[in-house]
Amino acid sequence: MIIHVVQLGDTLTSIAESYGISIDSLIINNGIQNPNNLVEGQCIVIVYPQATYMVQEGDTLAGIAFANNVTIIELLRNNPFISDREFLFPGESLVISYGEKKGKITTNGYANPFIDIAVLRKTLPFLTFLTIFGYRLTRNADVIEPNDEEILQLTKVYKVAPLMLISSLSFEGVGSDEDVYNILFNEDNVKRYAENILAVLKRKGFYGVSFILSYIIGDIVEIYNRFARIMAERLNSEGYAVFISISPVVDVENNEVSFEKINYSEIAKEANQMVIMNYNWGYYFGPPTPVLSLSTLQLFIDYLITLIPRDKMNIGLPVIGYSWLLPYLIGITRANAITYDAAIELALTTGSKIQFDEISQNPHFEYFLGVDIPRKYVVWFVDARTIDALLDLVIVNNFPGISIWNIMTYFTQLWLIINSQYDIETIIT
Repeated sequence: MIIHVVQLGDTLTSIAESYGISIDSLIINNGIQNPNNLVEGQCIVIVYPQATYMVQEGDTLAGIAFANNVTIIELLRNNPFISDREFLFPGESLVISYGEKKGKITTNGYANPFIDIAVLRKTLPFLTFLTIFGYRLTRNADVIEPNDEEILQLTKVYKVAPLMLISSLSFEGVGSDEDVYNILFNEDNVKRYAENILAVLKRKGFYGVSFILSYIIGDIVEIYNRFARIMAERLNSEGYAVFISISPVVDVENNEVSFEKINYSEIAKEANQMVIMNYNWGYYFGPPTPVLSLSTLQLFIDYLITLIPRDKMNIGLPVIGYSWLLPYLIGITRANAITYDAAIELALTTGSKIQFDEISQNPHFEYFLGVDIPRKYVVWFVDARTIDALLDLVIVNNFPGISIWNIMTYFTQLWLIINSQYDIETIIT
């Protein structure tokens, strides 16, 4: 795999000729929205399949899979453009395999119940786990359920393990600390909560449950430890997995990065998987900053591996970027979320050049809007370079996999990089 960074004057034709690949392949593989107008600094991922197949009259997906000793799921991974197809067309080329991989990983995608089913069908072949967001706790330890029956049925079709993510948060990321603490500080409520969760897991056919533990601070770590122990003992005893997500509370002062060193060892001992994730929502009140700083993440991981077994570490990849109006005003400026495709389109329409921060491994650019008084904005997001660097970190540290927040839109380059470079593990037979 090669990641080409678009230079001034580059065109898809010149890039295709340089790498000996067709223009159509570049467009399809990268999900390029404006093939005639590339952005300086934009990434183009180049892959070379090991084996391809030319569709013949009368071919079916099942027949091609059988003849080439691959599964239908593998064909869908290698050729996501056919995910919503009823028929194959004679003469079109399908990728059978990408050759030797760097290693195996698990993939976990987060989705809200209102995800577009076409996007979900296109994404499911790439997933080991699907974590469904939208289950909410109440102060009485009850569970409020979303309508996710269709999604759960699809996980069975694609052999993906569904996880129920339960928290006090709404779809906008707003939650109730009071409701959480009413459960955490009452052992009877924790036990009741476990039984209510267990009932939903059994009734709906989930593989396990995922919890987000936010703002863990030193003086209540033992409360969280008790929560994790009760949940894991009860749910594991019935054969259900427990995933627990934690986030570093990072402080940057005088260019020095620090975070509170919480002892996560007891929580990790109870969990089947620990997900290291900063969750991004539709808006953000913090200052302009990289979406996922690889340098900061590395510091946090260096600390965590002294407390958490490597085979339990699952690294989060937030794929939502943000656009800030400058100058940034504390408590007033609200950054709006932006997808990768929207960021590229915005850079194109505003004539911006995409820069790249080597320390954080995040792309960014500035632009102006307004006629009489142009106002300055800055955008930070993630691209192929960020994704590739994170995956290298996972493999070098022998971690089992990654979690993507979120999969509500289809990120073409993300899945191309993962699928062409790594074997995606399946745990459902």
